[in-house]
Amino acid sequence: MMRGVSGLQSVARVILKTSLAFLIWHSARSLHAVECNVVHHGPPTDADKALLATDFARAESLYRTALAAHPGDPELTAGLVHALLRGQKVQDAADTVKAALAAAPNTPAFITLRGEVEYRQGFPWLAAQSANESIKLDPCNPRTQLLLADLARINSLYATSRRQLVNAHSLDPEDPEIREEWVGTLPIGLRISELESLLNSPSGMDEEELRRTRQYLDHLKKQVAEPHKACRLVSSVSSTDIPFTNLMYDANHIRAFGLEVKFNNHSARLQIDTGAGGLLVSRSVAERAGLKAFSQTEVGGIGDKGAKSGYTAFADSIRIGNLEFHDCSVEVIDSRNVMDDSDGLIGMDVLSSFLVTLDFPMRKLLLSPLPPRPGEASTSAPSLNTGNSDAQSSGASTDSAAAAPSPAANGTSPPAAKPAPHGPYDRYIAPEMKDYTAVYRVGHFLILPAALSSDKLKLFIMDTGAWSTTISPEAAREVTKVHNDNEMEVKGLSGKVEKIYSASDVTFRFAHLSQKANDVVAFDTSHISKNVGMEISGFLGANTLYLLTIHIDYRDGLVKFDYNPNRGYLH
Repeated sequence: MMRGVSGLQSVARVILKTSLAFLIWHSARSLHAVECNVVHHGPPTDADKALLATDFARAESLYRTALAAHPGDPELTAGLVHALLRGQKVQDAADTVKAALAAAPNTPAFITLRGEVEYRQGFPWLAAQSANESIKLDPCNPRTQLLLADLARINSLYATSRRQLVNAHSLDPEDPEIREEWVGTLPIGLRISELESLLNSPSGMDEEELRRTRQYLDHLKKQVAEPHKACRLVSSVSSTDIPFTNLMYDANHIRAFGLEVKFNNHSARLQIDTGAGGLLVSRSVAERAGLKAFSQTEVGGIGDKGAKSGYTAFADSIRIGNLEFHDCSVEVIDSRNVMDDSDGLIGMDVLSSFLVTLDFPMRKLLLSPLPPRPGEASTSAPSLNTGNSDAQSSGASTDSAAAAPSPAANGTSPPAAKPAPHGPYDRYIAPEMKDYTAVYRVGHFLILPAALSSDKLKLFIMDTGAWSTTISPEAAREVTKVHNDNEMEVKGLSGKVEKIYSASDVTFRFAHLSQKANDVVAFDTSHISKNVGMEISGFLGANTLYLLTIHIDYRDGLVKFDYNPNRGYLH
């Protein structure tokens, strides 16, 4: 049963204020002229080479040996912490930073490392405090600037994030993690050449990351060689409501809701999935609609069998309700079916040009214009955001964005480039949206802080595509008992999850709502956490979300949940 919890609203507001306060402070600080020297690295040590070659165990051993000879060395400590984080030894990394700070509590580099670990642990609000503390002591640390950029991005402060990232790269253009993120700020031609250079040298990316990066590079090259028109709305309407399609898993229970979507005038039923990104259809749908392969990709999700092969394609026409879009991309999974009774998935992020309302009690989708930002006469013409770049989610046009500047010849960092007039933009909370909850956004994921049966906050992904709200065994053990469950089955795009557990009573408190759940499904979320870059403790699934009317502003990372026990109910 859902119930209101006003105290959790204050928690969310504190998190938002904390996350924004350090960014506002740092933006003011950046108005003052601070001359910083560009970092120059010496030849890489054997430990550095092992880290770049993703031999994390060897890198850890070599850094520990070097630190035994040079206790408290900031660069060696940073190398060890990064090797531990990349090797998914998060607690060991936290212990290493704690010991370093105990010996030298006011060392800015160690405070930034603490922030990096807090970010990975799923405590971005603590990472924000550490970044603020460190930048006061040393405004020239490029890793602090990178942390600031990452925190700004997940808070939908895209203009601020780009500025911090450009600052970080201008201070240390050789840091592979900084360089990898900075590449995304470049126009497509420069991005291709930088990605090629990045892939031709040790970068610290593992095999999965390298494979995805190569596929992305091939996609960019195809875009240049075979340019397509921009995806655009051709209908005269910009607001609509669309009835849900019931997707039946058995004769008695609706287990998922979907939308009827027409690709080149061929109908498909796509499951509404806030845990998915873009438009994903089966090979059989693509064949009926005449969708031709454009570039190769892979599709993955929950499950233990790994990603499946697929390809991107372009549809001449996509119709959702009475909205028609032309020249939009679609992902196709190389399988006859996607998920049981659906022809594919529609991530709600594809509708991020609209204010999205998922009215589950009344079983309909409502789309309306987003409020214009200050100084805008109106919002830009809506489109389907079916691409796979962060820039699209931020409203930036990556193909025409200004390239980041190179370090100045005198060895000091140049002033940060100003955002292009058309974007990216920072989060805007319109007066009519003051009661919305700010959430973290990573790609297509909307991530909410939720308190469990204790006051400790954990991060959960809002996922209408998951039938059940789930939790990781580690998070569950902090508040309740966990036992093996051999009868429950959990499946996703990557097949079945082999090890399933059940957690006893857990109370989830998020936004202004609270729900007590019994026998909560639990499974390992470490792969999701690795990909997101933050500890994810589970998913808020359909058995929670289907009770609600959910308003989503993807552009600004804002969500509002309405619950009325007398207004409709899922049977």
